[in-house]
Amino acid sequence: MGKNIIFIINIVKDERSKNQGYDYSLKSWKHYSKKIGADLFILDEPLFDFSYMKPQWYKMYVLDILESNGVEYDQVLYVDADTVVHPNAPNIFEITNNKFCAVRAFGCMDWICRSIENYSKLLFENFQFPYHKYFNSGVMVFNKNHQSFFNSVQEFYHEHHTIIHHIQDNYCVGNDQPVLNFLINRDIPEDYKILDYEWNMQDMMRFEVLGEDMLHTEYGYISHYNAGVKPTPGYWIEKTYKHLYL
Repeated sequence: MGKNIIFIINIVKDERSKNQGYDYSLKSWKHYSKKIGADLFILDEPLFDFSYMKPQWYKMYVLDILESNGVEYDQVLYVDADTVVHPNAPNIFEITNNKFCAVRAFGCMDWICRSIENYSKLLFENFQFPYHKYFNSGVMVFNKNHQSFFNSVQEFYHEHHTIIHHIQDNYCVGNDQPVLNFLINRDIPEDYKILDYEWNMQDMMRFEVLGEDMLHTEYGYISHYNAGVKPTPGYWIEKTYKHLYL
């Protein structure tokens, strides 16, 4: 049995991604990995041409990447690069029950329901699931038992990438997140555990928890700077890291 792995995709593909403060995110995860005795793996090279597959989709190749690099592991925590982990966060690997784990998506319910409705109608033959089981794919824990599931996600993408691109370009919906949600809730619902909001604090500006008083650092373990954070995600990633670690 190998160590637990923390896996981050940090692909700099344009000027915007270059200036988002991801270095501070990586610093926080280096601290956390050392604290809990995990190894940190950072993917910084593209797997495919961006016109075919955006880097968000590389999540479904995490286990393949680890295997191809000869990395022995027990569980894997995948986190987006626009996150900061609190130095006092406990060991997330101790609460997973060895299941696929994620945090329910919090934020714009119109966006979530629109994603469910359109993907259901256009790609999943009207299959639906309760919106409260819809998770944010920016923080996920999984293990070797999920290799076959991720293989099926890869096959699904390669078979349906044209219609997936069409949906994303025309219906104002998510990228990888809706598809992962449908496949998890359809194919392995018994192996899916929902973690509490503190493990992926999303859409903090909408919830009025993100401000100069740094309230968000008092109540959660992983802060996630998604959903149009102003002035920029990079501003808050750097500010949060310096507030917590310096």
